[in-house]
Amino acid sequence: MLTLALSKGRIFEETMPMLERAGIFISENPESTRKLIIKTSHPNLQIIIVRASDVPTYVQFGAADIGVAGKDVLLENGTEGLYVPIDLGIAKCRMSVATKEGFDYNSAVKQGARLKIASKYVQCAREHFANKGVHVDVIKLYGSMELAPLVGLADAIVDLVSTGSTLKANQLVEVETIMQISAQLIVNQAAHKRHRSEMQVFLDAFALAAEN
Repeated sequence: MLTLALSKGRIFEETMPMLERAGIFISENPESTRKLIIKTSHPNLQIIIVRASDVPTYVQFGAADIGVAGKDVLLENGTEGLYVPIDLGIAKCRMSVATKEGFDYNSAVKQGARLKIASKYVQCAREHFANKGVHVDVIKLYGSMELAPLVGLADAIVDLVSTGSTLKANQLVEVETIMQISAQLIVNQAAHKRHRSEMQVFLDAFALAAEN
């Protein structure tokens, strides 16, 4: 039995059609059940529901054989013990810098400047601004990121942006795109060696779905 780790929300919703194209269907919807282990129509595959940030951990330590995780999570936490064979091209968004309307970002990011940045993507934010020669104090937040510039906690935020409507509703503007983000298929390296032929069926199904 192979285990696939998924998170609720957009990744789950966009992964399901990929499985269904391979003839694999779930027994229950995680939005309507409290169960965290969900059977599928395939006798050799079950799904576990975990937090998005925990998917790589479950796969890395072998509690799941396969997982689907955002590129942002992998960049922030690393890929030790993981094989990342396929960019699934789903759950697309972008990691961006945003500031309060009227903030002069271009002047603020001159080389040698210092900024306060709020983000849950601490490593990504530090690396981005270090490449610009800008010193940053990164304040780690887990939610309500848009509030930080409005109350003076930070000069800017680094966060994921999809439509930009949340930024606009809070009088923030997207001033720089750091990178494009999409969901990646991740595989436990040891499990891939032990169950290569068994696992390859699912890897091929994901690869085909990603191409289409």
